[in-house]
Amino acid sequence: MLLEKILQSQGFGSRKYCQQLIRNGSVLIENQVCDNPKQNFNTDDLNFIVFGEPYQYRENVYIALNKPQDYECSHQATHHQSVFSLLPEILIHRGVQCVGRLDQDTTGLLLLTDDGQYLQSLTHPRKHVPKIYHVTTADPVTPEQIQALEQGVELRNEKGIFAATDVQLISANQLSMTVHQGVYHQVKRMLAAVGNKVDALHRHQIGQLELPDLAEGGWMYLTSSQKQLSQNIVLDE
Repeated sequence: MLLEKILQSQGFGSRKYCQQLIRNGSVLIENQVCDNPKQNFNTDDLNFIVFGEPYQYRENVYIALNKPQDYECSHQATHHQSVFSLLPEILIHRGVQCVGRLDQDTTGLLLLTDDGQYLQSLTHPRKHVPKIYHVTTADPVTPEQIQALEQGVELRNEKGIFAATDVQLISANQLSMTVHQGVYHQVKRMLAAVGNKVDALHRHQIGQLELPDLAEGGWMYLTSSQKQLSQNIVLDE
């Protein structure tokens, strides 16, 4: 692939700007300045340096972010900051999108990607990728409420019954629950349907992928095995 196309594909800007970067001597490969925009490179395991910062060529990007409270999963946030403000500009230029959304007051694991097929594999209604939430409730959780969540509840303006699995009490006002659909405000509406209210909501896991050890607002590239786990695929040891 032409060096100018490599830089453009990685989110460094327009073709013209990437050509300028290269001609200015800002790009190094194998510690050698590369000043020819038309030079060809094999992108397999390609590492390069731009403005002294190291980068690895990635055909697509798969990102885990520990979403803080008071951030919106939108490029055009209206009332709070955008989660995209937590990412470097080159990822924004690549067109990364949130894989599903978390409410502005919900924290925890958020995935982002520029791979449309991957996004579809996790968000299509027929996929039923499980998601584990940790829920803090306004009132103590009763055994009857846990039973009702597991048996399933009806949600207004939604078809069918919505049931949680693996509902476990953490403390009097905290529980862990797994949902397999992805309708609007599902966990909050399910708790309301059984007579309680969500005070705080945290997504801990998507598929088999648990939230990595990231500070709030921190992000990381997923490894290939982590990507598989997020799709609920468990690899053989």
